[in-house]
Amino acid sequence: MDGKYEVLDKVNSPKDLKGLSDDELNLLSEEIRDFLVEKVSKNGGHLASNLGVVELTVAIHRVFDLPKDHLIFDVGHQSYVHKILTGRKDGFDSLRKGGGLSGFTKREESEYDCFGAGHSSTSLSAAIGFAEADRLNGSDAYTVAVVGDGAYTGGMIHEALNNINRKQKLIVIINENEMSISKNIGRFANNMAKLRAGRNYLRTKHATIRFITHIPFIGKWLFRRIRDVKKFFKNMIYGSNYFEDLGLWYLGPIDGNDRAAVERLLKEAKRSGQSAIVHVRTVKGKGYKPAEKKPDQYHGVMPADSTDDAGSFSKVMSEELCALAEKDKKICAITAAMAEGTGLTAFADRFKDRFFDVGIAEEHALTFAAGLAAEGMKPVVAVYSTFLQRGYDNIIHDIALQKLPGVICIDRAGINASDGPTHNGIFDVAFLSEIPGMKIYTPTTEEGLKNSLREAIASGEPSAIRYPRCIKNETIKEKFYADGDYSLKIARRDFETADAVVITHGRIANEALAAENAAKREGIALGTILLEKLKPYDATADAVAALIPENCEKIVFLEEEIRSGGMGMLLCDAMTRKGMLNGKKVAIMALDDNFAERKRDISVYREFGLSAENIVKTVKSL
Repeated sequence: MDGKYEVLDKVNSPKDLKGLSDDELNLLSEEIRDFLVEKVSKNGGHLASNLGVVELTVAIHRVFDLPKDHLIFDVGHQSYVHKILTGRKDGFDSLRKGGGLSGFTKREESEYDCFGAGHSSTSLSAAIGFAEADRLNGSDAYTVAVVGDGAYTGGMIHEALNNINRKQKLIVIINENEMSISKNIGRFANNMAKLRAGRNYLRTKHATIRFITHIPFIGKWLFRRIRDVKKFFKNMIYGSNYFEDLGLWYLGPIDGNDRAAVERLLKEAKRSGQSAIVHVRTVKGKGYKPAEKKPDQYHGVMPADSTDDAGSFSKVMSEELCALAEKDKKICAITAAMAEGTGLTAFADRFKDRFFDVGIAEEHALTFAAGLAAEGMKPVVAVYSTFLQRGYDNIIHDIALQKLPGVICIDRAGINASDGPTHNGIFDVAFLSEIPGMKIYTPTTEEGLKNSLREAIASGEPSAIRYPRCIKNETIKEKFYADGDYSLKIARRDFETADAVVITHGRIANEALAAENAAKREGIALGTILLEKLKPYDATADAVAALIPENCEKIVFLEEEIRSGGMGMLLCDAMTRKGMLNGKKVAIMALDDNFAERKRDISVYREFGLSAENIVKTVKSL
């Protein structure tokens, strides 16, 4: 740090928070927000959500004893303040870079990150696991789960709520910043919430409880009766809520940006000795006017020097889907709380009756699509690659097994360097390839994406179309051309003279093109075949074999996905079974049994041995 922050510069661990005055704590919150805006605007990351939880995170670290106590964030994208307060603020210049700070919680990064995250709705299940383990081991540690209200649209949260043991030292903080959960709304309920969070109320409550429970013989019985009567009248006046109906102790709602009030309620929850729900309301983007006004736009911020058009492929998919839906009234679109991220906002605006946002519930989205398809509709589910992993059984059991015409548009396919392993779309080719009857398209150009979408919808079969977040594809457009079938492209006009061929798909085709130039300088005639459709593999094998030059002796299968069960392995197998590789020397270049977790701030392809340089070395070694 450079000494620009009066209080923040002195905070290097949660212990440094304990002795700060109210004035110092208020200034600390302001400085943390300034720090976040500066660093995230430069490096990219999640801004609005972190600005909203500054006071909440400070309060948690003051009330609990981390890392003895456990703090688990749902998704983990709002953990930047937590990282700042736990000795990692000096590392923020490396945020989301290879070998730098993760944009999510990560066990390997710090002892204060007890559980890794990246996907929604997992926190409460993990927290119950921690709390139960502590109970069984005789530990007096507390477990705190911070769960955004959006996570409650995910089924796992409700499954976990159903399994909370009231005897656990578990505190669930509901961070409401977009939608109401509880029935306790309106002026009366808010005033009651403020009253229940007040110092005088809490002191009086505890004194009353002690007095009544110490009455000889009938004290505990009388306290239970009074408590039941109180709950009865409270429910009559302004209703109970979901959590109380589950038998959980509920506190709130209160202003989550009022640090002192949050601290009082958390201390009350600790004092109770039972599992508790603490409901806070925070303002997304708090303290930064642009983010407060438009929190969605500041949810994820691109680095200041980024030239990526992050929505390019999502936008192309959306435009083509809208054009098709205009002509075909049976086409409908489904998203799992990612309308903007997957490009479906335009479809939602134009076709409200045929657009469905099911919340963070990928499993439901896919089976819902199966139901629509079974009744004659043509559903298109748009989802990120890593989120699709949650719906694997639904694809098999509800779509493929019944041969229903669902189309899955898989966004963020391939390695996503900034977000890291929790968002690397490197498994979908492998797990979709093993599903009988599933077609897999891998468009690398805008025109290829449009053609894939038209063909997939018209096919009436289970289909998946995978594409990256964005792509610098001008070179691909210039160098590759289709030889009849749009889904099969070759590079180099003198392709027929190549003595080695790279077969690839996706944006890594740019590395293959660069390898052609590098190989040429070493006297090697290298050609490239770009696939925009993978499965069925036997058909792809026939098409590829027809293109391979007769004198070509070396074949390299190249992809940025996992090797096991991937394109290289399966297409190589299909061609081998058909006798198409007899006499050829073959290599498969892919990710070998890893999650593509970056350790260095270099090109991802270079780091994982998939760069143009590595391609030339592989060809020469055959």
